[in-house]
Amino acid sequence: MQQTHEEKRNDRLLKSGDLFFDDLIEGDYFVTEGIVVTESHVVGFAGLSGDRFSIHLDDVTAQQAGFPGRIAHGLLVLGLVDGLMMNSAVKPRIVAALGWDWSFKAPVLINDRVHAEARFKPIRRTKRGDRGIVELVITVFKNQRDVVHSGVKTLMLECRSSA
Repeated sequence: MQQTHEEKRNDRLLKSGDLFFDDLIEGDYFVTEGIVVTESHVVGFAGLSGDRFSIHLDDVTAQQAGFPGRIAHGLLVLGLVDGLMMNSAVKPRIVAALGWDWSFKAPVLINDRVHAEARFKPIRRTKRGDRGIVELVITVFKNQRDVVHSGVKTLMLECRSSA
């Protein structure tokens, strides 16, 4: 009997608590809570970042560009999702973030609710042996079903034991 793609990968939903590099199996995942992107988020981010591009702040300009209304900054949504992951019940023992590789796939509008699914891919232990490098493969959804962002966050995690 041929296995399906889903049967070949691990689909272990992680439980709450601390998570070390040694605890991970490729495909382990968690799902974040959600957050509604508000006008205050967008306006505040525009002020903080200096990104006052009119599709974020003016409905008419956004509509003329083909959007139904103002859209949230991609980096704002990325920041909100990173905050959701850091406040998750799953607590990876992060030493450092090493990088991002990210794609903005669809617009997020004011009042859209976003959440993420994050899957771990252990890469290797560091030379010291007390830390490990993982890729966190992230898919961001709006309104429960539409993929709006995706990418990889590379992290260094503590190891439970030295190799």
